[in-house]
Amino acid sequence: MPTPQKKFKAPPKRFQPRGLTILHEDHDIIVVDKISGLLTVSTDRTKDNTAYFRINNYVRKGNAKSRNRVFIVHRLDRDTSGVLVFAKNEKAKRFLQDNWPNFDKKYLAVVCGHIKPETDIISSYLAENSIFKVYSTDDPAKGKLAKTKYTVIQESKDFSLLEIELLTGRKNQIRVHLADRKCPVAGDKKYGQKKGIKRLCLHSVALNFIHPYTGEKMNFSTKMPTYFKTLLKKV
Repeated sequence: MPTPQKKFKAPPKRFQPRGLTILHEDHDIIVVDKISGLLTVSTDRTKDNTAYFRINNYVRKGNAKSRNRVFIVHRLDRDTSGVLVFAKNEKAKRFLQDNWPNFDKKYLAVVCGHIKPETDIISSYLAENSIFKVYSTDDPAKGKLAKTKYTVIQESKDFSLLEIELLTGRKNQIRVHLADRKCPVAGDKKYGQKKGIKRLCLHSVALNFIHPYTGEKMNFSTKMPTYFKTLLKKV
């Protein structure tokens, strides 16, 4: 029978990686709240300024020769904030990735305009073109099936707040599906509205999964970004 994990006590903020708030850490996993504007992993242009790099430094405690490291389980877009989980060993990584489709992933999004109906499931096949822009297609031979469930939580004159449940996990899925409905995520420079919004208004608000070692149900949630509230009140 697995030994229960020790109760987690978050380190003082000055010891936490910049741009990341540690929500939970144990022998197998580390869960963080990522700010908008921080890559999850490196690109050709950016190597060090990532959540992965900073969390690795954190678990190595500044010792470059340390064997401690983290493993990528999933990703959030650079400008998407919220809950992000890393594994601390290969076994935990495999378990989480193998079971990822069965876990609950919820997001909050402020979108431009008012979407109808107020709750629905958007479904399409997603493909990517030569300039790395994702688009919807009805042809299953060209793309991968993507399903996004949304519910309207609040409306203002120009914007709507949606709670979104990912039923599949494709690149840029939420952003493409909402743009398809003519209600792009506010601040989305790639798929929709480009001016007057300070950030992409998409936030990973809750993540529920099974612990890879104990089998315990793990539930993590974060607060809605203050800027979302500000935007909804904007006249």
